[in-house]
Amino acid sequence: MREVTVTQNRMHGFPRRIYSFKGLGKDLWEVAGHSGLAIKTMWGKTISAQFRQRLMLAVTGVNGCRYCSWLHTKEALRTGLSIEEVRYLLGGSFEDVPENEMKAILYAQHWADTNANPDPSIRKALIETYGEEKVKVIEMALLLIRIGNLTGNSFDYLLYRFSNGKWGLTGRDSH
Repeated sequence: MREVTVTQNRMHGFPRRIYSFKGLGKDLWEVAGHSGLAIKTMWGKTISAQFRQRLMLAVTGVNGCRYCSWLHTKEALRTGLSIEEVRYLLGGSFEDVPENEMKAILYAQHWADTNANPDPSIRKALIETYGEEKVKVIEMALLLIRIGNLTGNSFDYLLYRFSNGKWGLTGRDSH
């Protein structure tokens, strides 16, 4: 299990996960060390563009990055997902997910919920379903969207702090 450093800033009234410098560095180093896998994840054929967008929306639904929600909604619609499915995924509901992708989407949500430290038995079950190579691609997609989510949230946190709480929050944050 990899150690991840992320800060929860609830003590300052900001409800979303943000990066520490150490955590950002570790995640970027992981991608840099596996750049071929990152390229394969984004442009290869191991998983479809729709599958990749479902994974990314499931993680974004947990992390709540407004920038990634906007960007990946647009990209998901471009790849052929319906607006209803996008809404479901961002809301943590997987009603329209194809059955053969369901385990991976549930894993993506679990992975994000556990701050990138999934239960080893759940990961093992994922490998049994999809195979080692496909799981590596799935996990790289999760890492890439995590970097986007937490970077976006960190930017919002800076807005929040510099504006004394006037900027940086979304409607979802006040719930």
